[in-house]
Amino acid sequence: MIEYRDLRVAVLGAGSVGSQVVDLLLRHGEELAARTGAGLELVGVGVRNLHAPRDTEIPSALLTTDLESLILGADIVVEVMGGIEPARSLILKALESGADVITANKALLAEHGPELFDLAQQVGAQLYYEAAVGGAIPIIRPLRDSLAGDRITRILGIVNGTTNFILDSMDASGAGYEDALAEATRLGYAEADPTADVEGYDAAAKAAILASLAFHTTVPLTAVHREGMTSVTAQQVEAAREAGYVVKLLAICERLVDPASGVDGVSARVHPALVPRSHPLAAVHGGNNAVFVQAEAAGSLMFYGAGAGGVQTASAVLGDLVSAARRHVAGGPGVAESTHAELPILPISSAITRYQVTLEVQDRPGVLAGIAGLFAEHGVSVETVAQSVGEQDTATLVIGTHRAQESALAATVAALQTDPVVSRVVSVLRVEGL
Repeated sequence: MIEYRDLRVAVLGAGSVGSQVVDLLLRHGEELAARTGAGLELVGVGVRNLHAPRDTEIPSALLTTDLESLILGADIVVEVMGGIEPARSLILKALESGADVITANKALLAEHGPELFDLAQQVGAQLYYEAAVGGAIPIIRPLRDSLAGDRITRILGIVNGTTNFILDSMDASGAGYEDALAEATRLGYAEADPTADVEGYDAAAKAAILASLAFHTTVPLTAVHREGMTSVTAQQVEAAREAGYVVKLLAICERLVDPASGVDGVSARVHPALVPRSHPLAAVHGGNNAVFVQAEAAGSLMFYGAGAGGVQTASAVLGDLVSAARRHVAGGPGVAESTHAELPILPISSAITRYQVTLEVQDRPGVLAGIAGLFAEHGVSVETVAQSVGEQDTATLVIGTHRAQESALAATVAALQTDPVVSRVVSVLRVEGL
């Protein structure tokens, strides 16, 4: 029997996610109440435009443009507006009023997370954000709670469905980037302006959140190294396939020791990478997401599923809503974020991985030996070399390296670019997952 008073829920935003949250809450309210021990009363839906088309029908009596008044009368506020402002100000106001807040806003958390979490702790409220990374995939709660007693060493994540769809299409069909992007746009995977996805901004925001959780350290968005995938060519994808790899845009968060200083710290980066086809991440197709976690005690874990979509993300929001309601029924202050380790943030130059370097060189005796000497001079060990003859006395070299520090590889590439026998450095791809 439900004996606790009804909890007042306000939803900010009625786009693809917000409208689905409202629909699920209205249709399954009684069932959710039975799970939480308290009724969930939807007191209103804050929108910018009362008459805008919605994915699902929302009773007009629930719609309001007075968002501030709406949140001040709520116990739980669900923010699914997106963007930085006015979402940030509204969440701060909700927390100041003592309400718990649920958000799917990864950009806001990546830029202003510490400010929001600090205020939540001060007032005893709770900020939930399972939907901010990976859509319906449960990854925030496992990192924050289930693995809190373990020592996570590395996270490899495919955390953007648009880029995974594009790269997967290029791998499956041999299409070029522009054709694969056009298909992604036609099918609704890519926005009209795909910059946030294809240039890695979306994945970088998620990497900052994952790294902060995994390493109990505030990792600001500005500390995440970011490279997009717009320069990946059909030729690179084909070469990767022939070598037993697939190209993925990865968010990589890892705990490492800087080889030069000996400092134990954390690093977060986003860039295209070669992944062995034997690795679980290589089998993530279409618009799906996956997060591969490596921990000292738990070993290797992978979380896989739909990384976006209105109803899928709404599922994660509703999960947080149930948790928030249960907290109200149980009583007590919210649980603070565990970001007290405050490990040093290391730049990408400290990272150590394998590389595949493709060069166009003059096709004459002694060139390969000279190139190998340049790698050795900068402390990078060559593991494999594949050569193909081109036109006009040129050859293409695809050089695979052993594990090397990023700074050493960068110095090697700089030397190659000025070497007279090198016509051009065609590409440099990191190899992850070995």
